[in-house]
Amino acid sequence: MKRNGAAYGVGQRGLAMVEFAIVLPLLLLLLLAIGEIGRMMFQYNTLLQASRDASRYLAGEARNRTLSQLELSTELLTRTRALAVYGVPVASGSTAPLVSGLTSGAVQVSAVGSDHVQVSISYLFVPVVGRGIPALFGGELRLGFPLVATTVMRVL
Repeated sequence: MKRNGAAYGVGQRGLAMVEFAIVLPLLLLLLLAIGEIGRMMFQYNTLLQASRDASRYLAGEARNRTLSQLELSTELLTRTRALAVYGVPVASGSTAPLVSGLTSGAVQVSAVGSDHVQVSISYLFVPVVGRGIPALFGGELRLGFPLVATTVMRVL
């Protein structure tokens, strides 16, 4: 079939390849973003479960049975932090953290009132692409953002 004196489709040859080359970076960026959101949700879920486990452990151990009051000893705080970071109350040198880069300094343990305990874990999520990208003006654009998992439980 001819159109305007030329064969139809002759001017269209290679157009699909050009369109694909234009759209491919956007599709790859979208795929990377979906993967990073999934990874972030997985890490947040792990932190939240670690916070719950540590709070449950602390709630069961924090009551002084003799005085019938809340008591947070240094040893109990250390074991609770280890449980939140490593998943076990006593961490050995070969124990890996539940989330890479998580340390016991990121875990805050406190009493809330006279019969509740709180465990809060703060973690900076860093995407695979790095901590930041150079900005056009000024410093760099930070890509990492904090994840905070907090659990409050009543002491048993």
